[in-house]
Amino acid sequence: MDSTKYIGMDVHKDTTSIAVMNSAGKVVMESILETKALTILQFIQGLRGNLLVTFEEWTWAAWLYDLLKPHVTKVTVCNPRKNALLKSGNKSDRIDAQKLAELLHNGSLSAIYHGPEIRAVARFSSAGL
Repeated sequence: MDSTKYIGMDVHKDTTSIAVMNSAGKVVMESILETKALTILQFIQGLRGNLLVTFEEWTWAAWLYDLLKPHVTKVTVCNPRKNALLKSGNKSDRIDAQKLAELLHNGSLSAIYHGPEIRAVARFSSAGL
């Protein structure tokens, strides 16, 4: 049995809604957490298998990427403007987290990478180098 988990996170300043989908495409867990490093890491560390995580680009996306990267198989920061499925149907943080997990499971995300190389280039550019 495939132990891959697809984790959609709808992240806001105070709370994060999380949906965990198994390899068969069934949502097996949902949670609302404080958007704090320790709380998010405790949740992620309680999961087993290959953990694939996605969330939308936002102000502190690089912080969350850096936090999660050492603890999961893959982190995908996605472009909210290119996720058409999120714009259709009912809208709530819980539903958005489920839709993100579904898009990740289906391989339908437009990703934006936020690794150290990108931030290093931005620092050099802003320094005029």
